[in-house]
Amino acid sequence: MSQTLKHLKALSDPTRLRLLALLQHEELSVNEMQIITELGQSRISTHLSLLQEADLLSSRRDGKRSFYKINNDPTINSLNWITPAIESTKKQSQQKEDAKNLKRIINQRHKQNQLYFNQVAGRFEQKYGPGRSWQAFGKLLIELVPPLDIADLGSGEGLVGELLAQKARKVFCIDISKKIVKFGQTNAEKNGIKNIEFLHGDIEKIPLKTKSVDVALFSQSLHHAKNPQTALKEAHRILRDSGRLIILDLMEHQFLQAKEVYGDLWLGFSKNTLHNWIEEVGFFKIDISEADREDDPPHFTTLLATAQKQG
Repeated sequence: MSQTLKHLKALSDPTRLRLLALLQHEELSVNEMQIITELGQSRISTHLSLLQEADLLSSRRDGKRSFYKINNDPTINSLNWITPAIESTKKQSQQKEDAKNLKRIINQRHKQNQLYFNQVAGRFEQKYGPGRSWQAFGKLLIELVPPLDIADLGSGEGLVGELLAQKARKVFCIDISKKIVKFGQTNAEKNGIKNIEFLHGDIEKIPLKTKSVDVALFSQSLHHAKNPQTALKEAHRILRDSGRLIILDLMEHQFLQAKEVYGDLWLGFSKNTLHNWIEEVGFFKIDISEADREDDPPHFTTLLATAQKQG
């Protein structure tokens, strides 16, 4: 069967169009689609399988769950087929209800991510977290040359930010938890650190001006982003020309409890995935190495990635 016929057949069913309308906006798991649409799990899985066979969807495994999204392979041109088909069904009441339920699901994800950090505010730096090793932090600090304006993205209470402030011109600590931001700012003032500023915000929508910093740092925070690629695009936006991107994060692992215990959204990243995302955003001179490997199970490995924005 030709590719065109596969696409037409896949798009001929109203239920499949309903699922595509959801996935056009957000990557979703089968369970999330089940909650949104109130359709049976096996029915949803069958339709998703047909859409994948037609190359209209792609999927990824995250622990025991599979997440689906529109296939963005430029050779397939999925959106050229999907968009007109979805437009023809937009006025259906089902889609309006699905859109409301989708918004609720996304809000729940967001709240779940914040819950962990609000619970540990004030004791965050004393609490164990995978990849938070001094060996890795030391290698991170070597990458910095003062005096610079630095954005510590997903900063927590400012452990790294306070160290950087000793040599940096200005450090902006961005965190999604208002409680952590308040604690960090109070702690910095108590320690007499004047060149550090804590800001409440999402690393996928950074509250800093375009081309306002020299270094964008993700220190064990990228795996908390709903969409790491969006966070990387934002880092690219706020960096001045020739600015540096530095990432410390976990290598891909299978410690599933990390989602519940540490509030992680991603189980680390492979070197290839991280490299491709950084390159797609527009960085060059990309280098990714293993900064540290923990001795105790589950033997978390920390990756150090550096890159530069075009000058």
